[in-house]
Amino acid sequence: MLRGMLAAGRVPHAMLFGGPRGVGKFTLARMFSQAANCERLQDDFCGECDNCQRIGKLSDLPRLIEQGLAERGESADAAMVERVPLLIETHPDVWAVVPDPVRLRNPVVRPVLRVGQLRAVQRAAYFRPVARRRVFIIDGAETMRHDYANIFLKVLEEPPETATLILLTTQPYLLLPTIRSRCLQFSFAPVETEIVEQILLRHANSRSGEGALLSPEDRRIVAQFAEGSPGAALALDPKEAIELRRTVLGVLTAAADARSSATLFAQTAALAKGQRVPFETILELFYSLLTDLLELSAGCAAASLRNPPLEKDLINLSRRVDALWVARAIEGLDELASRLRRNVNKQLGLDAVAVSLAGSK
Repeated sequence: MLRGMLAAGRVPHAMLFGGPRGVGKFTLARMFSQAANCERLQDDFCGECDNCQRIGKLSDLPRLIEQGLAERGESADAAMVERVPLLIETHPDVWAVVPDPVRLRNPVVRPVLRVGQLRAVQRAAYFRPVARRRVFIIDGAETMRHDYANIFLKVLEEPPETATLILLTTQPYLLLPTIRSRCLQFSFAPVETEIVEQILLRHANSRSGEGALLSPEDRRIVAQFAEGSPGAALALDPKEAIELRRTVLGVLTAAADARSSATLFAQTAALAKGQRVPFETILELFYSLLTDLLELSAGCAAASLRNPPLEKDLINLSRRVDALWVARAIEGLDELASRLRRNVNKQLGLDAVAVSLAGSK
């Protein structure tokens, strides 16, 4: 579809890419940016011309973010963050705008898009492109505050002819309806487990054996744990992933067995403070394990489990809980997830969910 738009010269001024993390939204946005400015092709990118190569450097986004934060300085205050917005630019016509973690060594708990970034996009969108088209990739679009989003809305209401804004989000319905309605929307679905395994194998081969340490069995486990996200699969270590899921399952088991508060709090503290992954990822693991418990308690076959290495433990726990208990757990996690946006204490919130489940047995 995107190739057809480029070939016809009817490129939309705004698009919304919605779907889970790690399924290729940013990659496709970057490829579209290359195709829109390629010196040799009209509806694709050659990957060899100067424009393609410069825009292609956005594939190393984490390093570019680190570089931008280092250039701004570790001690940046609120005024500095707005005055020197985090903007990733490897080509004058293409910007990547990501939620600002503020600091490199001590990032904020929940990075968000800031008003300085949105105002910079609003101004630059109307500049004449050096090549063919200006493209602004807005990652984490759902983190825009609604009052800041109105700034962004002005660009969509009076779109420049030579610019395209691509909003990337895992939660499209957290965006203002007025923003969604002005974007051409694309939905990205999880990738099949077998295809994720193939991606892992190709990645290992392209890295000259660097990823070949993963055995076929480990590749299968990682692909299953990734739940359709190749990006997540590439970042997963199978042993660490299994151990983290065991820890999460341990909290659910302790709550189901109504163990002492001291035991529960020790386990929730290990999750809230002792992990290298974001707390939002831990919540996703809770949902994944609870989905398995719900299906097992309803009599579904174990073959469809999202966490096969924990099959025995999940089956044992499913015999001690019912669908109502799982529903209460999901409701508690939903409430905790909503409160995280208001910077609630993560451990206290998880403690409250665990204690309420223990008291419901």
